[in-house]
Amino acid sequence: MTEAGYLLDVNVLIALVLGGHPYTAAVTQWFISTGGINWGTCVLTEAGFLRIMSNPKAGGKSIEESAKALALFAQHPGHRFWPIADSCNTLIAPFSGRLFGHLQLSDALLLGLAVQQNGILVTMDRAIRHLAGPQYRRNLLVLEP
Repeated sequence: MTEAGYLLDVNVLIALVLGGHPYTAAVTQWFISTGGINWGTCVLTEAGFLRIMSNPKAGGKSIEESAKALALFAQHPGHRFWPIADSCNTLIAPFSGRLFGHLQLSDALLLGLAVQQNGILVTMDRAIRHLAGPQYRRNLLVLEP
């Protein structure tokens, strides 16, 4: 484990909450293996969680129900909030040579935050491996189903 711990991507948070998610078993197994300690969220992952969970075609919950689920994450004893103090440009700068499209921006920001904090971004998004490249591979954990 790292000094800062694990930053959970939106897709990991969703899988922890939605029992029928294809990755629920893998995410739950990984989470249990860590002892549920030293993991966190940031404003970007929290906003993404609320957006997806309150979408009738995805999570199907009200914003209030989604916010309550998010509050439960924050109350977990192993949780810590990761503040974002730097600009987006600063956080994505290490990946500028591998950043090719608008869909990668949030991924690059989250990975940049993990790099900055000496932590590990935990995701199910395999494409982030390209952004990390060999230099930042240690700051990324891609869970497989």
